[in-house]
Amino acid sequence: MLKGLSMHTPSAFEIRFQSLFHEGRALAFPCDSHGEVDLDAMGEKARNNYLFARGMIGREYAMPFVQARAAHAWSGNSVAVEKELEAL
Repeated sequence: MLKGLSMHTPSAFEIRFQSLFHEGRALAFPCDSHGEVDLDAMGEKARNNYLFARGMIGREYAMPFVQARAAHAWSGNSVAVEKELEAL
């Protein structure tokens, strides 16, 4: 899940980690169609959030899935991601 994607170009896909306990709460990160993210291109906070979500699969988050990216644009410091982690 680590190669090939440049965060500097818009991604048509995102990998989504849905909360097991809070309906509608999730973390999402840009990826390619196979769910691979480019950790080197992420900012430190986004990278830490992604690694946290992966580490919490089965405890706080369900297995991630890849979906077409929502209409909103991705930013390296996603406000939605930051607000989600602050709420934990």
